[in-house]
This record gives sequence, structure tokens and C-alpha cells, in this order.
Amino acid sequence: MLELTHIESTLLDGRLKGFPYEAAPCRVADIGARGWNALRGDLPFPLALLRHDALEHNLRWMADFTAAAGVLLAPHGKTSMAPQLFERQLRAGAWGLTLATMQQVGLCVGLGLRRVILANQLIAEVDIAHAATLLERHPDLEFYSLVDSLAQLAIIERVAARRPFARPLALLVEVGVAGGRTGCRGGAEALAVARAVAASGSVELAGVECYEGLQVSGDSAADSALVAALMADVRQVARDCDGAGLFATAHIILSAGGSAVFDLVARGLPMHLSKPVQTILRSGCYLSHDSGFYDRFARLVVERSGGVWRQRPRLQAALEVWAQVQARPEPGRAILAVGKRDASFDIDWPMPFARVAGGARSALDDSWRITKMNDQHAYLSYPPDQALDVGDLVGCGISHPCTTFDKWRWLPVVDGQYGVTGAILTHF
Repeated sequence: MLELTHIESTLLDGRLKGFPYEAAPCRVADIGARGWNALRGDLPFPLALLRHDALEHNLRWMADFTAAAGVLLAPHGKTSMAPQLFERQLRAGAWGLTLATMQQVGLCVGLGLRRVILANQLIAEVDIAHAATLLERHPDLEFYSLVDSLAQLAIIERVAARRPFARPLALLVEVGVAGGRTGCRGGAEALAVARAVAASGSVELAGVECYEGLQVSGDSAADSALVAALMADVRQVARDCDGAGLFATAHIILSAGGSAVFDLVARGLPMHLSKPVQTILRSGCYLSHDSGFYDRFARLVVERSGGVWRQRPRLQAALEVWAQVQARPEPGRAILAVGKRDASFDIDWPMPFARVAGGARSALDDSWRITKMNDQHAYLSYPPDQALDVGDLVGCGISHPCTTFDKWRWLPVVDGQYGVTGAILTHF
């Protein structure tokens, strides 16, 4: 597990967005003792927060899902970059963590993480050297990264020639798709790269992986066919590598990323080879979930999974952003004091779901919509016959949690009545 003493001892103060201006500095570990309530005005707005009950529900949901599917989970940490949330995921049974950069890897290894998938290619010589240093300093560290070209392998070997590695870098051959991002195009190219890895003295072949997330559309039938084809490609490359005796590690890793169609991966990727196979999902957004993009896909996950999954509560949105009404310039139009600096906008605008007026909270329907955002303002369209006053609070769900977390250095964690029970720090 992770050593969080330094994080829990960090002082927060009024220089941070969302922290009360005149409040005395407070250690992260002591936030819950302040007696603050997020909707009572004890903290300034806009404010991004996390609901404790939803976090706990989502942890249990995904732990149960992966256990039932017989797969492992290495959630992608780049979603939140919050080690306190990583610790919760590990304690809930996660095999390890997925990370995107060597800065992220160095941070987490320094906190005690010992199983890491870097879901990226090591290209920069400084990153390759840092990976080798971490492996040398931590003999118990399991570190895996991706490879998809002979050119990349040549860079790694050039670094190793100047600075011999204490032990080989474990690599996963990435299988890509035409028009996609990284990854080998076709089984022949993947096998050629795998053979070169196996022949190198600086690296070793540990498995095969892919990323399916950019190809899916939300059409369940089309997504099922697309993912099935990609999983078949990955399994064939793994079968070819295994038949040629290219895997050097005790376990063979098969892995896929993405938070949208993880059920299709869990059903389509597992296979038997000559060595034990570890099938690892890299989904990261399940913990905070969202109210838009991933929620739409999660409904399809439940529909495809059927049975008990249709009967139990789905993943819940734990991440919310609250703001005050700043102006009502025209009937049916209000300006909220929240903007692109505070909430995701790369997939959908924030989605209003509740308002608080005079201390009373009420739910909002789909006729309340954000139609535009500036850096610090959001344009709210709402039924003109509905009461809304300057100073009222509006709560918004977000779409794509990754690009809300990175706008906040800290977020309060709240209970069912929005009492602040804790805080998490982000490390972007």
C-alpha cells in the first residue's frame, strides 16, 4: 500500500481555490474536524467535490465486477492523480496502477507502489534512464511499459549501452488499429517487434496489450464487433509470441485500457497460453465516474452484462462542481460563476442537476442546460417560469472526470449532507 503521511500532513490554506479565505491553515488529515458544509457557504465557490458514498459504492462495484469476470484491475491513475484515491483502489483489490508518464510513475513508486503499467512508450532518453534507476533502487518493483516499433527499441538500447540496466525493462507489445493512435499495425509488425525485444539483452517481452477506447462510439452492436476483432488480434499476437517462445517473464500479461467498454474486454481478452496469463483491465474513470460520457457507456455495460448487474445500482457520479448564480441578464438565462478553469468541457458541457435556494435543495430536469462556457463563466438556460435568484447555488455533473480533476489542487470529500469529511490532493 502507499505511504501517505506526507500528503495527509500537507497544509492547505486560503491561497488554494476552494479553501476558505480567512480560515487558518489546515492539514489535509484534519479537514474533517473543521465542521464545514460545502452547501452552506463555508467554502468559496466554485467548488469541485467528491461524494464519499458514491466513491465507496463504485469501489465495491468494480471490485465485484472484475472478480466475477476473473480479471485483474490496474486502474489508470492519470484520471485523478490523487494518491489518496489510489490507496482506496489498491485496498479494494486493485492489482496495481496504470500511469501515463514517468513523472507519475516516479511519484507513485516513491510512495510505495510496486506494480505499475506505464501505458505509453518510453521514448525520451531521460525517461528510459529514470525507469532503469527506479528498477535498480527497488528490486521488488514490477514495471511494465509499451513498445510498438524497432525505432523505439533502438533508443532504449542506446541508453542501455551507455548505462547498463540492473535488470531488463519489461515491455508489452502494443497492438494498434489503422487510423488509431500508437501500436503496431498488423500482426506481422507486432511479431517482428516482439522478436526484436526477445533478442535484446536490455529488455524482455512480458505481454501484449492494446487500447480500444478511441474507437468506440456508443453503438453497442458496433462496439461489440469492433472490440471483439481487436481482442482477437491481441490474442493472436500473444499466441504467435508464445509459440515462438518469446515471452521471458513468469507470467504473460494481456491488457487493455479504457473505461467505456471494459465489459467487452473482460469477456474477450482472457486466454490460456503455455505460462500463466494475467488479464489486466486499465479502466480508471469508474471511481469518480461522471454524469455524461462515461455514464452513457456504463448503461450499455449493464445492459450487455445482464443478470445481477441490471438489478444492482450502477456506477454513480461522485464528482460534482457547484457554483453560484452571478447574473440573470434575460428571462430564462443565467450566468454561473464557473467556467473552463473549473470543470470539464472537452466532451460535454457541465450538466445541472440540483439547485439550492434559501437552504432548500431541489432537483433539476433536462430543461436546465449549460449552453456555453468562458474561462470563468457558464451560460445557463432554464425555463423562464422557474424561480432562480442571484446567489442561488447550482450543482453540475461533469462529463469526462480526467479534465476536471486537473483543474483543482485539492477537493473536499463530503457525506450525504455535504458535510466535509476529508480532502484529497491532486498531483498534476
